[in-house]
Amino acid sequence: MAFKPNKLDPGRSARDLFGWEMRNHRELAGSMSLDQLTEILGCFSKGHLARIERAESMPPPELPGKLDAAFGTDGRFGRVYLLAKKEKFAGKYRRPAELEAKASIIEEYTTATIPGLLQTPETARWSLQAGCPEITAPELDASVKVRLDRQRRLNSGTPPHCWFIIDESALHRPVGGPGAMHRQLMALALDRRPHVTIQVLPFSAGAHSEMGGSLFIYTLPDSPAVVWEEGARSGELIEDAEGVAARRRSYDLLRAMALSPRDTRATIRRISQEFGRASKRSGEMAEE
Repeated sequence: MAFKPNKLDPGRSARDLFGWEMRNHRELAGSMSLDQLTEILGCFSKGHLARIERAESMPPPELPGKLDAAFGTDGRFGRVYLLAKKEKFAGKYRRPAELEAKASIIEEYTTATIPGLLQTPETARWSLQAGCPEITAPELDASVKVRLDRQRRLNSGTPPHCWFIIDESALHRPVGGPGAMHRQLMALALDRRPHVTIQVLPFSAGAHSEMGGSLFIYTLPDSPAVVWEEGARSGELIEDAEGVAARRRSYDLLRAMALSPRDTRATIRRISQEFGRASKRSGEMAEE
């Protein structure tokens, strides 16, 4: 079966436009392959260029000039890059990020990971690296900074009210090893911010409607709620009233099935202690 590259939407973001221009000029240059472009540029891997072309990675500052020289585009890539570097998020995550930044109420259910807004710096780094194994060190540093910057609003003078329901499976997955997970879970157990509510959905809750992914509900001041549903590789923004109401019912049911905040803290602390003991057995340093 012939390979079909993903469809690009140059109108979605400047980062998407940059990727679209790369692909378009490769095709105009006699269907130049990424392998051929890699040889011409000389200092980027094929995988790195592919992620940039798919708008999954931010172009590094030295790339636009090299592309303009390779394709004879008289600064076109440089001009698009000036716009792209102002965008913190890839196109598909841009709208959810904007909603999160403005929401007065944030409600999340996560099935596989600790919510990004609650992650420690080391959990954020390990999670982002696992999500994109080919990510470069500068890209990883930038992505971690963006994730940690999102958390600042929760500690501001006017924070949103946040409700996090975390599937128990996320608590048992040793992201970064037992020591890192011990520290992450202790941070959750010790979180006493009055505007942050954390509940664990235990294994004993059984099957439910959101097992296939994560659910985010954003309520903005004087605006209807908006939902973002996310899988491992894709996401969907839901704004119609009927669709939002259906997800609201699902979330309320999850809230009813979850452990109370007090029982949640006890459960998280117990699992954290298990990771702490495992860390000591393996010789890791785990702060108590």
